[in-house]
Amino acid sequence: MALMITDDCINCDVCEPECPNDAIYMGPEIYEIDPLKCTECVGHYTEPQCQQVCPVSCIPFNPAWRETPEQLQAKYELLQKKQEPQKPQSA
Repeated sequence: MALMITDDCINCDVCEPECPNDAIYMGPEIYEIDPLKCTECVGHYTEPQCQQVCPVSCIPFNPAWRETPEQLQAKYELLQKKQEPQKPQSA
């Protein structure tokens, strides 16, 4: 599953810099999580870092984005591949 931020968010700004996948961003009113980038920190940490630092515990699992550990690992690997610098092609 990806994570989500609920309306209990107080916009304290501590979760955004903790996300290794840059999945957390400021939405219209509160922080939001892009489920296409959220791996629950699989590949980086053993626990979701945003949940660890949230002072109001407003970051539950998103029931609309159910993913197995294998799917989360595959998403992590795909995101890492996209971040790799592209090598110039020789002519």
